[in-house]
Amino acid sequence: MTQQVTTHTTTRIIREEHAALSAMLRSILMLLAQHRRDGTLPDFAALRAMLFYVDEFPEKRHHRKESELLFPKLRSRTPMSRELLDRLDDDHDRGERKIRNVEHALLAFEMMGDSRRQAFETAMERYVDFYLAHMAMEEREILPLAEQVLTEEDWIELDRAFGTNHDPLTGCKPDAEYTALFTRIVKAIPAPIGLGAASSA
Repeated sequence: MTQQVTTHTTTRIIREEHAALSAMLRSILMLLAQHRRDGTLPDFAALRAMLFYVDEFPEKRHHRKESELLFPKLRSRTPMSRELLDRLDDDHDRGERKIRNVEHALLAFEMMGDSRRQAFETAMERYVDFYLAHMAMEEREILPLAEQVLTEEDWIELDRAFGTNHDPLTGCKPDAEYTALFTRIVKAIPAPIGLGAASSA
């Protein structure tokens, strides 16, 4: 008989934030493909808003709490997966540089025109592939391990910290300063995820 594994608030929040980010990243690629087929330019302001969200929320809140709280607790409780944790920490460091590169490629596309479209799309596709693989590794390897080895005291601290994330893309009410940002993002993302026009892909 298999042992029932408890799912804690932190694990649920991480998975929900991963799902929301995955949906948005895939939506960006879908929007870019649609504009390429139509021979039109994308809504640059909406793209900037989406990339700002990635930089502001997942990179600075979600990843920071994983690297500064969750991963050290795992290292202290078990020798398992330490190499993987080191790799994921390195991903977090590289992710911040990668999103800056994508933002620069978007600016070049906006300022220089269609000659920079392919470079931006390639940078965006590589970033999405990198991020999706990173999140899949965490969900497949790290979160189940955390549920097995962390103590209730660990979870109390983690749940308190991750519970303050309030990522609006997971259904939380946005902090006042982010309301306009998330309104723009939700209107740009195609239905059924957001309120934008559904893709004709």
